[in-house]
Amino acid sequence: VRTIDWNVSARSDDVFIKMFEEEREQTLMILFDGSGSGFFGSVNQMKRDLAAEICATLAFSAIKNNDKVGLMIFTDKVEKFIPPRKGRSHVLRILRDIFHFRPRGKQTNIGGAVDLAARVLKRRAIVFLVSDLIGHQFEQSFRVMSRKHDFIAIHVSDPREFELPRVGLLELEDAETGEHYMVDTYDDHFRRSYARRMEQFVDKRKALLQGMKIDMVSVSTAESY
Repeated sequence: VRTIDWNVSARSDDVFIKMFEEEREQTLMILFDGSGSGFFGSVNQMKRDLAAEICATLAFSAIKNNDKVGLMIFTDKVEKFIPPRKGRSHVLRILRDIFHFRPRGKQTNIGGAVDLAARVLKRRAIVFLVSDLIGHQFEQSFRVMSRKHDFIAIHVSDPREFELPRVGLLELEDAETGEHYMVDTYDDHFRRSYARRMEQFVDKRKALLQGMKIDMVSVSTAESY
């Protein structure tokens, strides 16, 4: 908010202008998905490591602008919550917790984390959800959050989630449930079907968020964010 005070001298044509600037601090809240599906990567790094780097960049950006920043780490439940505060030491604590975090749970409850964040943030904030968005039944939670706050979803992915290599029999493990699957990657029909389903998954997520006017940014372990 900027206020301009004009002071015109009666004895001359001089005009003095006093400008007052009021800084309005903002609050940045980072929701970090620490579930088991993040422990996967086939190129430069795991999805979890990429997500952690993005969170670090956001946190340092916040203190550079003299804003408050907070952190919520979740799996199938919220495992860590650090209320928003200012300061370099506070941000370093956030980074330490992100990079050294070892989840107790492996599955994902995105909606539960978003619901809790919407309740604890009393004033309007900028909320970043950093996740691979692999989850269910979070649409209503997103709607509530987007009405109360500026909400941005950062979708983290890996190329192998969209295209399987042609290497013959391949054993796959669901990182969240522990289930194992044996697939034949020489089967061209299977590989095309798999790629099509994953593309449809991402397109559906994009359409869902666009319908709620929520910004979505996609990043990959194969590219520089």
